[in-house]
Amino acid sequence: MKLFVSGMPGVGKTTLAKRVADEIRREGFKVGGIITEEIRSGAKRVGFRVISLDTGEIGRLAYIGQGYPRLGKYVIDVEGFEKVAIPAISRALRTADLIIIDEIGPMEFKSNEFLKALGLALKSEKPLLATVHRRLVDRYRPLGTYYWLTPENRNEIFMEVLNELRRVLKRDENSSDKT
Repeated sequence: MKLFVSGMPGVGKTTLAKRVADEIRREGFKVGGIITEEIRSGAKRVGFRVISLDTGEIGRLAYIGQGYPRLGKYVIDVEGFEKVAIPAISRALRTADLIIIDEIGPMEFKSNEFLKALGLALKSEKPLLATVHRRLVDRYRPLGTYYWLTPENRNEIFMEVLNELRRVLKRDENSSDKT
């Protein structure tokens, strides 16, 4: 099962992914993958960080400054991103019950290693919850169930995603108990 969540900036995609991870963990399942978060200085966004869901390790994804590769005003720290993201996704493919990738977006696409790891996650039999940049929706919509998050529907979508994942994880757990 592949679930994809998209929406406008600030709507709560990352929050949804974190809430799902917390709930699934509470139910005794192993969650792996990555979360990306804004780095803020006061009210101003100055970059993005990547966090491994299983170890809590943090790496830098992007920052405002001079350098290359760039995306708008941000410099993408490919090495800093890959140092955390690639091992986290690799571990999730081996050991997690649920893989979360937040986010599939233009910044992350600057990393060829991320694209390879993403491809493996998409081919995997393991359940995947991924947030997708709004400009990439059409690329991923055919690969699974797709949700468009809004402030009005985010609690409903959270419950729907959580219940879908619970159903699949419990089914997988029951089938592995019988083998």
